[in-house]
Amino acid sequence: MKLVYVNATLDLRLETLFSNPVFQSAVASLVVAQFIKSIISVLRAKSTSFKDLVITFLWKTGGMPSSHSAMAVSLSVAIALTEGFSSLFILSMFFSLVVIRDALGVRRAAGLQAKALNRLGGELAVKYDISFKSVKEVHGHTAPEVGFGAVLGFFIALAFCTL
Repeated sequence: MKLVYVNATLDLRLETLFSNPVFQSAVASLVVAQFIKSIISVLRAKSTSFKDLVITFLWKTGGMPSSHSAMAVSLSVAIALTEGFSSLFILSMFFSLVVIRDALGVRRAAGLQAKALNRLGGELAVKYDISFKSVKEVHGHTAPEVGFGAVLGFFIALAFCTL
């Protein structure tokens, strides 16, 4: 026996999702920020191969601009423009503040600490002839990276919700 729940007000079609300006602006801000980050990486000659470019686009954290900040701000602005200052907007605004604070503070501090541990471990490994396995260096963001990402997210949401 198959149980089917039908709610006329709930539309779960993908078409509805993809045509929603909140969804569109969030995805666009994430993609645009990662694309800009990839281009900057190529221009700074950090990435020289197509593989490096694709990895940067799909997975790299840290760097200019912050895609986390772009997406979070884009969500909040798009919700404010479509729903007003609703409870959903308030939720998204506080979510954005947590994401930005994490990108700017916690992840950055963890990355700097990991970098120091790796340097110290490498020096000790050489000095005492012991093996050392480095820890992953998580890359957070600087204030300008977060700021540019936030501004980018704001304008992308504005474009998707007003044009």
